[in-house]
Amino acid sequence: MLRGLSPAGLGNLESDEQLIELASQYGFHAVDIDAGGLIARHGLEGARALLGEKGIVIGSIGLPVEWRTTEEEFLSSLKRLAPAAEAAAALGCTSCCTYVLPSTDQNAAHFMALATRRLRLCAQILGAYGIRLGLEFVGPHHLRTNWANPFIWTLAETLDWIDTIGESNVGLLFDSFHWYTNEHSITDIEALRPEQIVHVHINDAPAAPVSEVLDNGRLYPGEGVIDLAGFLAALDRIGYKGAVTQEILAAEAPQGSPEELVQRSKAGFDKVYRAAGI
Repeated sequence: MLRGLSPAGLGNLESDEQLIELASQYGFHAVDIDAGGLIARHGLEGARALLGEKGIVIGSIGLPVEWRTTEEEFLSSLKRLAPAAEAAAALGCTSCCTYVLPSTDQNAAHFMALATRRLRLCAQILGAYGIRLGLEFVGPHHLRTNWANPFIWTLAETLDWIDTIGESNVGLLFDSFHWYTNEHSITDIEALRPEQIVHVHINDAPAAPVSEVLDNGRLYPGEGVIDLAGFLAALDRIGYKGAVTQEILAAEAPQGSPEELVQRSKAGFDKVYRAAGI
């Protein structure tokens, strides 16, 4: 599995280029960045050369489509998807991810119908470029009632939805925080096939009742109570080979320079990977 970094949790990064440099310097293998932006700044060959020189791949791009609101916003933003997919594919990235909030102010049944159609179309466009679409279920309890109507937030529900979308390139963005706040188990991971997982996020949680853990209260790997060793070992046992990318969402910006925070991240990754025996 590739150790990865996203900008989330690394303070005041100056640029994606700084993230790439720090990831390379401290033994990471992947970054989650905007492929199109990197190409715009360096040209295609320059972007490829930069990534190759640093030994870094792009783990995933974000889905640049607003699929949660109106049809007009969806259709307007959909125009961004093909160029983003083309750029990602040109740099060897095969993953694009989006999150699924666990509640909505819309009628949930109607929202499900709209979202299924919209994400199916996104998957079809991405598939033309050899890119997979990862859906992230979101587990924290406070978000389940943050909007008027409950939607979906569990692994099983998300897998059922993926089956309903019905495109072979759709799978999971599997986040350790959401696995934990759902009180899912190691057995739940072991029941997955590696091809069902598009991308993985890793982070930790404070010692508090699970029902009170906040989405923006995440900790660096190895600094909390999530069984990340078990999480990683189970992913390794089922044969997942993709990126495991740190994503730290916090109410306040972390203290320290980006380099200090990457060093902190490396120490956390080293701790949990060592405990996992991988």
